[in-house]
Amino acid sequence: MTLLLGPPGSGKTTLLQALAGKTDTDLRVSGKITYCGHEFHEFIPQRTSAYISQHDLHHGEMTVRETLDFSGRCLGVGTRYELLAELSRREKQAGIKPDPEIDAFMKATAMAGQKTSLGTDYVLKILGMDICSDIMVGDDMRRGISGGQKKRVTTGEMLVGPAKALFMDEISTGLDSSTTFQIVKFMKQMVHIMDVTMIISLLQPAPETYDLFDDIILLSEGKIVYQGPRENVLEFFESVGFKCPERKGVADFLQEVTSKKDQQQYWCRKDEPYRHISVPEFVEHFNSFHIGQKIDDELRVPYDNSKTHPAALVKERYGISNWELFKACFAREWLLMKRNSFVYIFKTTQITIMSVIAFTVFFRTKMKAGQIDNGVKFYGALFFSLINVMFNGMAELALTIFRLPVFFKQRDFMFYPAWAFALPIWVLRIPLSLLESGIWIILTYYTIGFAPGASRFFRQFLAFFGIHQMALSLFRFIAAVGRTQVVANTLGTFTLLVVFVLGGFVVAKDDIKSWMIWGYYISPMSYGQNAIVINEFLDKRWSIPMPFNQSISVGKVLLQSRGMYTEEFWYWICVAALLGFSLLFNLLFIVALTYLNPLGDSKSVILDEDDENKNKKQSSSDGQHNLKSIEMSSPSAASIFEGLDMAMKNTLDNSILSASDQASTKKGMVLPFQPLSLAFDHVSYFVDMPAEMKGQGIEETRLQLLRDVSGAFRPGVLTALVGVSGAGKTTLMDVLAGRKTGGYIEGSISISGYPKNQETFARVSGYCEQNDIHSPHVTVYESLVYSAWLRLPKEQMFVEEVMDLVELNPLKNSLVGLPGVDGLSTEQRKRLTIAVELVANPSIIFMDEPTSGLDA
Repeated sequence: MTLLLGPPGSGKTTLLQALAGKTDTDLRVSGKITYCGHEFHEFIPQRTSAYISQHDLHHGEMTVRETLDFSGRCLGVGTRYELLAELSRREKQAGIKPDPEIDAFMKATAMAGQKTSLGTDYVLKILGMDICSDIMVGDDMRRGISGGQKKRVTTGEMLVGPAKALFMDEISTGLDSSTTFQIVKFMKQMVHIMDVTMIISLLQPAPETYDLFDDIILLSEGKIVYQGPRENVLEFFESVGFKCPERKGVADFLQEVTSKKDQQQYWCRKDEPYRHISVPEFVEHFNSFHIGQKIDDELRVPYDNSKTHPAALVKERYGISNWELFKACFAREWLLMKRNSFVYIFKTTQITIMSVIAFTVFFRTKMKAGQIDNGVKFYGALFFSLINVMFNGMAELALTIFRLPVFFKQRDFMFYPAWAFALPIWVLRIPLSLLESGIWIILTYYTIGFAPGASRFFRQFLAFFGIHQMALSLFRFIAAVGRTQVVANTLGTFTLLVVFVLGGFVVAKDDIKSWMIWGYYISPMSYGQNAIVINEFLDKRWSIPMPFNQSISVGKVLLQSRGMYTEEFWYWICVAALLGFSLLFNLLFIVALTYLNPLGDSKSVILDEDDENKNKKQSSSDGQHNLKSIEMSSPSAASIFEGLDMAMKNTLDNSILSASDQASTKKGMVLPFQPLSLAFDHVSYFVDMPAEMKGQGIEETRLQLLRDVSGAFRPGVLTALVGVSGAGKTTLMDVLAGRKTGGYIEGSISISGYPKNQETFARVSGYCEQNDIHSPHVTVYESLVYSAWLRLPKEQMFVEEVMDLVELNPLKNSLVGLPGVDGLSTEQRKRLTIAVELVANPSIIFMDEPTSGLDA
């Protein structure tokens, strides 16, 4: 089991993704990666190995157990089934009778395609998630499990599969050290018993967690500084001239020793003056060190392919058969529809209300059939119906976009192919189309007074069904092409406009210029329009001949006036065209999902050394290395506060510099603010009992999350709130800061002796959330200025000072971007979250895990 260490931005994620076969297409790659001597094109790396990413992408509507079950069901059981078959064959030969319990367990874990499996229960237990297994995962809009628990779901999702090589990227973000220790301890057993290959990158491993690992890889600035057994790592650095102090965690020492700022304190050669040892020099030293030479010798001899066990590398693309894949995705889709039922109920209610409006506007007593002037009103009623049925499909666009990030993740890990995701959606929307078209037509057909006769009624129903199916599949396809909310909405509204204008009602067919007429034939709406008007105007009550021309009926004149078809058989052609369009768009949807990749990718901003040296405000004396601090000297030394505390720094400045220089270099906050204390007494917090837990026979109606908590926070005192992951730290801070929207709060909270009033309290408090939520399209500087503008009078802003303090100056003009897509890296985002609250100059500041995702 290998630990991958390195400061943020050193290339850990890039290395792990490359090893798992997930390299970016726009990166140049040289060199080669082999598994058992085989290169990537000889097997399927996504199924042989699993990469566990930093970002938690899950369906918020599913419970933890459902998420893991689905993942286990799709990934299959690998070679376990064949292994068991072989085992029982040998047992029969040797006449051994296996222990019935063990036999039952082995059979249970070797069955593929089960809805729930023992493997899932096992992984839930190990990750310590059996307590929250039936709680929704949750997302931005739903309350769910805590941040640390989400992180563990991401890990569990890959552990339930049969992968033999696991690459884990910062799995401890947001977890407390005891939970991390438990998880890593289990991983160690798994590695040693099941012969798994595992590389884990951690940011701040505790010493006891660090001691669990066998090998260490130390990365810095994209180069490997050390790779080899854990026991020899300190020996290597001592050979270069750096010694780890006795009471210092080795992991923290390793991350600091390669950085420019923190090196000096570890220099141990008394007889030589200290000089900065750069990363390339370390690499050179390592190549001549005995561990480095040993690795070199091993790599010189290529691995013998013929020794590989045939089952070691996965050659099949998916873990279970196509039919099983379809069943698994269908079950999940049905579950998501049930959990999102509000959307569908709302859409149905909406179409009901619209149909009531329609039949009260176009009421049958005001519209006599058989006359030319009333025919126009019937046209209007039909067109209005068409628009409503079609517009109702627009919601599909947002729903699909919402599901895409998780889909792309699971597609890339070979959970299921695109068609297995798209088909269940298509099939499950058919009853929905029938229901919505049915409601519309039942309410409006008789009341508006369309052609009487059962066959006409059902024909109109069929036409509406075709239109609705076509609209749903069109918007789904647009969502898959757009891939982000903004692009897809723009595309969607534009398509709607084109389809409308060329649909044959807004502009009559004969008025469309000859060079634009192709638009009329490819607009699905023109076929829908034709089908419903042919059905109406060719009825016998419209067959009264025209007064001045006996040979032609009123209905045909009305049809010709807008360039519609006048033969009955065109109705069937139009309905077939609508169903054809819906088939076409669904196929295009599958193609788009198969071949398109999510937009943008995470490139953390890396700064040039030279630019920075130019920007350095030269400190007045060169002897004081410390005074150069607050600006960033290399992206790798991105620690939040420089080793010196602010207060210490000021005294240092004052003692060293003469008064004249003092003004220019003195840092610190000068804004006046009101010191406030916060006291809380017997605070309890309840939420309604989740339905899943009620189903397991729990009687109570309320679930208590905080039990009778009391305490006080004083000005000038830094209070740490400590507890394991899921203990209720965030809940307590949310209750105190007044950020809870639901649930029941009991007890009293007072500010400097006065009862707390939320409106005014929000003005004096700041709150750094655990999730870094920022506007993606503004720069770092703009985010801070905006935050300060909203909360402080103009003359009191001190954005620059805060940017210095949190070391965001070099990133001043970088766009924030979306997490996991583009823009800032996780740790740069975290620093921005802290800065945004600091510029508001709060009297009381709450910080929820402000250091998760930062190195020591």
